[in-house]
Amino acid sequence: MQRLKNRAQFQAVMAGSTVSRTAHFALHRMELDAPTPLPTGPEAEKPKALFAVRDTWIGALVPKRWAKRAVTRNAIKRQIYTLSLQLSPPLPQAAHVVRLRSGFDRKEFVSATSPALKLAVRGELEQLFARASARAAT
Repeated sequence: MQRLKNRAQFQAVMAGSTVSRTAHFALHRMELDAPTPLPTGPEAEKPKALFAVRDTWIGALVPKRWAKRAVTRNAIKRQIYTLSLQLSPPLPQAAHVVRLRSGFDRKEFVSATSPALKLAVRGELEQLFARASARAAT
């Protein structure tokens, strides 16, 4: 599994379709094009493809607007990356972005790294990926 690294990759995936949604998250997917051979000779100066490797790509988009504290944003991103690696069946070979689309209530989850918040995030992410895989199966 590869991670999305640059802005162009994130923008390309976000322009794709929304595969699944929960109360706090959305999963975007973009199918990868067929791999193109690397140019040789004078054509070697052409720009490189966004997704050089045909694999499953994953990115996490956790805006400051919805998670004010950096520790909360990092905890959510860790949950996204960890859970996406543990999926069975794994995500299809495509580029995916998990986007936080609304904030968690700070009155309910006082601590940024509380076990309750981690459990709530993990439960929603499991729902998100389950809905996406159910949709892909149909």
